Amino acid sequence: MRRGASFIVVAVGVFLLLGSYIVYTQSVVADLRREAERSGRMYARVYEALTDTSADANFALLDLSRHISESKVPVLVTDPNGVPTGAVNTPFDRRVAAGDPALANDRELREYVATLDRQNVPIVEEGIGTVHIGDTPLVNGLRIIPLVQAGTLALILIAAIYGLRTRERADREKVWAGMARESAHQLGTPLSSLSGWIELLGEHEGDPMTVKAIGHMRGDLDRLERVAHRFERIGRPPRRDPVDVRELVARVGAYFRARVPTLAHAVEIAASGGDEQLVVHGDAVLLEWALEVLMKNAVDALAGRGGRIYITAARVPEGVRIRVADDGPGIPREIRARVFDPGFSTKDHGWGVGLSLARRIIEENHGGDLLLVPTQRGATFDIILH
Repeated sequence: MRRGASFIVVAVGVFLLLGSYIVYTQSVVADLRREAERSGRMYARVYEALTDTSADANFALLDLSRHISESKVPVLVTDPNGVPTGAVNTPFDRRVAAGDPALANDRELREYVATLDRQNVPIVEEGIGTVHIGDTPLVNGLRIIPLVQAGTLALILIAAIYGLRTRERADREKVWAGMARESAHQLGTPLSSLSGWIELLGEHEGDPMTVKAIGHMRGDLDRLERVAHRFERIGRPPRRDPVDVRELVARVGAYFRARVPTLAHAVEIAASGGDEQLVVHGDAVLLEWALEVLMKNAVDALAGRGGRIYITAARVPEGVRIRVADDGPGIPREIRARVFDPGFSTKDHGWGVGLSLARRIIEENHGGDLLLVPTQRGATFDIILH
C-alpha cells in the first residue's frame, strides 16, 4: 500500500475512533443525568416524608437523605414564591438551613437556580415546591474530558502530519543538496580543461580582440568556478567569515556592467559602496549569489527597453543594507506578495527559484531580511544584514 493511501486509512480510523468515543461518553452523560433526576425525585420524597412523626420513617428517610448528599448531586428546593426551603450539595446549604431571610432576594441564588435548571429540568412537587437538580462532578467531567481528549488526539495527528511532511521535505532537500554537490564535482573536469585551453591561447597572443576575449573568458571561467563552489555550499553549515560589503557590491556591479547591452536599449549600472567601511560576518560566496539573483532580475526587467540599475550599500539602524533598484516597469501590486514563493515566476521560461533561493540565503543562512520595498516606479529590493 502506498504511503498516501496508508495515511488516509490511519486518518479515517482515528476519526472514527474519536467519533465513537464521543458518542459513547455522551450516552454515559445522558444516563448519569437520568440518575441525577431520579436522585432528585428521591430527595423530594424524602423531604416530604420528613414531616411524618413516625420514628422509623424519619430514620429511614434521614438515611436516604445522607446517601443523596454523598452522591454529590446538587439539589435545591424552592417554594412557590422562589424562597429556598432545602438544599444539598450547593453553596447555599448553611444559609438555607439557618433560614437566612436575605436569600429571598439574593441575586447569586437566582443565578445558581437558573444554572441548575439549564442542566436538568426542574421537578415540581405539589405541597413541597420546585426541586432544582444539577449535574454531579462526574457528569461535568465526562462532558469536558472527551473533548479535551479528542483535541489532544487531533493535535497529535496534526503533529504527526507535520512531522511526516517535514521529513519528506528534508529528504528532498538532502537529495537536491547531494545532486548540487555532485554537479559541482562534475564541473571540475571541464573547468580545468577550459583553463588549460585559455592558457594555451594566451601564449599565442597578437590580436587585440583576442587579448580582450581571453580576458573576458578568464572572467567567465572564474565565475563558473565560483558557481561550482556555490553548489558545494548547499546543505552545509553556513560560514561566518568577515565579508567586505563594499568590495562585494563593486565586484558584482563590475561583472554585470561588462555584460549588459551598451548600444541599443542600453542598460547602465551604477554601483556604490559609500565611504564608510562595511563589514559583516557571513558566507561571501552565498551573499554574492543572492546579490547576483537580484541583479539578474533587474537586467531582465530592463531587457528590450533599457534603463538604469542602482546597487548601493549603506549602514542603517538595523545593520548593513544592500539595495538593488531599477527604473523598469516594476512589479504589479497584485503579485508582490508572491514574488518570493518557490516556483512563482512572471517570465515565460522562468523556474521561479531565484528570489526564493536569495531569501533563503539571506534569512536562513545569515539571519537577515530580504525585502521588496514599495516604490512608485521600478522595483527595489533591500538586503538587510544585522
